[in-house]
Amino acid sequence: RIMRPDDANIAGNVHGGTILKMIEEAGAIISTRHCNSQAGEPCVAALARVERTDFLSPMCIGEVANVSAEITYTSRHSVEVQVNVMSENILTGAKKVTNKATLWYVPLSLKNVNKVLEVPPIQYVRKEQEDEGKKRYEEQKLDRLETKQRNGDVILPVINPEPHTVGYSQSSLIHLVGPSDCTLLGFVHGGVTMKLMDEVAGIVAARHCKTNIVTASVDAINFHEKIKKGCVITVSGRMTFTSNKSMEIEVFVDADPFVDEPRERYRAVSAFFTYVSLSKEGKPLPVPQLLTETEDEKRRFEEGKGRYLQTKAKRQAQMQQAAQQ
Repeated sequence: RIMRPDDANIAGNVHGGTILKMIEEAGAIISTRHCNSQAGEPCVAALARVERTDFLSPMCIGEVANVSAEITYTSRHSVEVQVNVMSENILTGAKKVTNKATLWYVPLSLKNVNKVLEVPPIQYVRKEQEDEGKKRYEEQKLDRLETKQRNGDVILPVINPEPHTVGYSQSSLIHLVGPSDCTLLGFVHGGVTMKLMDEVAGIVAARHCKTNIVTASVDAINFHEKIKKGCVITVSGRMTFTSNKSMEIEVFVDADPFVDEPRERYRAVSAFFTYVSLSKEGKPLPVPQLLTETEDEKRRFEEGKGRYLQTKAKRQAQMQQAAQQ
């Protein structure tokens, strides 16, 4: 579809959350279609995880986004989907790849939202494809478990914070989950949640550097638990790390069921977003250094630095490998 002004920021760059929402919609369609391809109990595919995705090139108002999805692996109860996003300038015909993403879905019964159904297997061209897919499946399963175990933090308000501190830029958004946010089963679309997370992360980044900002990448997004219609969700974001030209922002979503639900508030989703600061001409700008004050902030900064260096080393290795080929 064509990108409209309400899809973009004030500089005309399409919001990362808009692109993430389109990616998730494509993944949900192909996964649900596949899981209902054989006779059996009807189901809807629910998003469980999004692997790290890089925003390779910005998309602008007036360009057409082409989103394509392909199922690359199936386990007994999950589906791996690869999604590619390409932007097209319909005036010149120029096309460029903007995103590549890997998503994991699980099929939930239409009769019972808590029942996970079995996934019809796919046919692999080569045995190596199945082996590689199984390896990815085991890795993401382990990472989801580790992420869930360390998700206990909350973001508290800070009185009169100093500029460039964590408390100065941290932000929260409260949203009542309505019918238009939900699937046929009455829980929130993963794409809706990711769009809200990107909005909060963008506010944190803009508050920190006071410039135009764009989403550069999103670390793995883990959907720990479903969010039902009628819940109030709080999307919270805080700066965890800054390099010379990028900002890492931790975002998590807490759900508060209050309609016919005795359950207490719970952590539903978590992820790390990376943003870059741009000039009016679209050139990268230096990012103000994050000022850490508490021991927890210093610990999170070092953890973010480790993720940054790991990603940088991986990117350099990929560039060297491409150059050799």
